[in-house]
Amino acid sequence: MDDALAFRRASGRGPDGRSTEIEPGRGTPSWLAGTLNYCTRCGGGLALEALPTEDRERLACSACGYIAYVNPRLVVTAIPVTDAGEIVLLRRGIEPGLGSWAQPGGFLEVDETVTEAAIRETHEETGLLVEIGEIVGLYSRLEAAIVVIAFEARVVGGVARTNPEALEIVAFRPDQIPWDGIAFRTSLWAIRDWVKLRRPDVFASLAPP
Repeated sequence: MDDALAFRRASGRGPDGRSTEIEPGRGTPSWLAGTLNYCTRCGGGLALEALPTEDRERLACSACGYIAYVNPRLVVTAIPVTDAGEIVLLRRGIEPGLGSWAQPGGFLEVDETVTEAAIRETHEETGLLVEIGEIVGLYSRLEAAIVVIAFEARVVGGVARTNPEALEIVAFRPDQIPWDGIAFRTSLWAIRDWVKLRRPDVFASLAPP
């Protein structure tokens, strides 16, 4: 093990690592590698290989040698907060997490900023207009090959309305959050971090996750 790798492992995973149970350094997950079959440069076949220039297995083209690096996708979410200090959660109407609670959010589009994405996703999923505030946290989810960013957001307009993605839209007081029904570990940690930030009195009474 080289010095840099040893230092990285000794330094810990960081707060974003709380939302994943997979150990680092495993390379491209097999379920994701299975969806990437052809080289975007020449059309040749891609296969996972241990390459002498790389520190983990990579998808490489057998014809031209092109390495298809696989990076996580960015999910942008908002924790909408009402003037009364409640947070707005939606009961998901689609998988994953069907029937469970989460903050609004979705994948960042290539032609928008993360702030624009947070506003768009919140409006699409809840009907609410929000003003984006500070970042609550970043959360890695190796199981899904994503990184989630969670913003605090102030509800400034719009009308809450259900839709195929949101079976219910409810504003919860911090002491009424349905912790047992939260859809994702990334949501669990983001909402806990928000409670710790804004309502430390409530956070002190929470059981460990």
